[in-house]
Amino acid sequence: MTERDIQAIVEKQREWFYTGATLDVEERVRALKKLKAAIAVHEGEINAALKADLGKSAAESYLCEVGLTLSEIGYMLKHIRAFARERTVRTPLAQFASRSYQKPSPYGVALIMSPWNYPFLLTMEPLVDALAAGNTAVVKPSAYSPNTGAVVRKILERCFPPEYVAVVTGGRAENTALLEQRFDYIFFTGSQAVGKEVMRRAAEHLTPVALELGGKSPCIVEKSADLKLAARRIVFGKFLNCGQTCVAPDYILCDPAVKDRLVREIKAQIVKQFGPRPLENLDYGRIVNEKHFRRLQGLIDRSKVVHGGAGNAETLRIEPTVLDDVTWDDAVMGEEIFGPILPVLTYDSIDEVIRVVNSRQHPLALYLFTSDKAVARKVMSRCGFGGGCVNDVVIHLATSEMGFGGFGESGMGAYHGRAGFDAFTHYKSIVDKKTWIDLPMRYQPYTKGKSRTVRFFLK
Repeated sequence: MTERDIQAIVEKQREWFYTGATLDVEERVRALKKLKAAIAVHEGEINAALKADLGKSAAESYLCEVGLTLSEIGYMLKHIRAFARERTVRTPLAQFASRSYQKPSPYGVALIMSPWNYPFLLTMEPLVDALAAGNTAVVKPSAYSPNTGAVVRKILERCFPPEYVAVVTGGRAENTALLEQRFDYIFFTGSQAVGKEVMRRAAEHLTPVALELGGKSPCIVEKSADLKLAARRIVFGKFLNCGQTCVAPDYILCDPAVKDRLVREIKAQIVKQFGPRPLENLDYGRIVNEKHFRRLQGLIDRSKVVHGGAGNAETLRIEPTVLDDVTWDDAVMGEEIFGPILPVLTYDSIDEVIRVVNSRQHPLALYLFTSDKAVARKVMSRCGFGGGCVNDVVIHLATSEMGFGGFGESGMGAYHGRAGFDAFTHYKSIVDKKTWIDLPMRYQPYTKGKSRTVRFFLK
């Protein structure tokens, strides 16, 4: 698409939005139901596209993409009428007689820019929130997942006219052209580097943004943890989608007293979950492209590999890999890994863990395995992070009852469920003042009697 094409889409959406077509809650409900039905019809195509782009199995595609999207639609259909309702609030006596209320109002034309690692979920879920809140939307899938982007486009074009929901495919040129436009809200999921550029471009129009980024999310294993269960859950979360998950445990910080046992359990769980030859496991995904495959290969220090490490450049697969005796000076600790490499480090005390986590960029997630409730309270209250789990990993993002998002370097804003509706909503604060009485105390001339009355009300 040319910049002129994209500009025309945005203008048509804004024109249609201002007709009030999206304000009727029942129309929003019909739109979400239509989308839900279309996803069900095209589930096979979605699975095939995810397999082609990332090597995902049908089971993983439903678990982590299609199923979560349908869950979000179901949650919105259940709660949208309540979310969209005006909320009366208390009016100060000084404003007698009047009614004060907050009116949920959509921003207008939203831009949703999604990444390649969960290309269906991270396109559709924010779109569901945007539509529930009453916005129109321009959707930009990642060029790195073209098969899924094509299916997304097919579904959305069959469900919605372009003045309601439009899909822009392509690469950097299209991204640049989109960011030249004046949107009313921008929702971006991706890397910190691109997120900074999105924020810079949005600032030119003073457009509010939500940034869902990433970072090196720590997984702390304290000495009282159930090591076998911890290993099972860590292996699941770390190697899900071949490690290409923004909230995957990036590295382990382990008490040295239990480190060797934990590593043994992790190695056993890798074999149990992925088999002795994971590169031949059809349910194990692949790296998205050759560029990222080479980057990840460069992060593996062969002298520190205690499990895995092999790769296949033809299939873009890398074995679930564990690195032991890692230090902060190693290359693997210098960036977000975003792949199937799990470094293991140790710590001397929980206070040291807290200092280490807080001295670095705020992670999107933090995980702690412990049976000590005091340790759990201390770490969860004193460490800065977006969200996380105690005695599990990644599952905190799988509920519509809690907002999901980061802060600082890991992003800003949150979505899922009510938080998602709120993200795409401006709450107008309105006072409906009655006309049958008009208190004179605010009008000049200001007499002593009026001043006493004002002081009585405003204290």
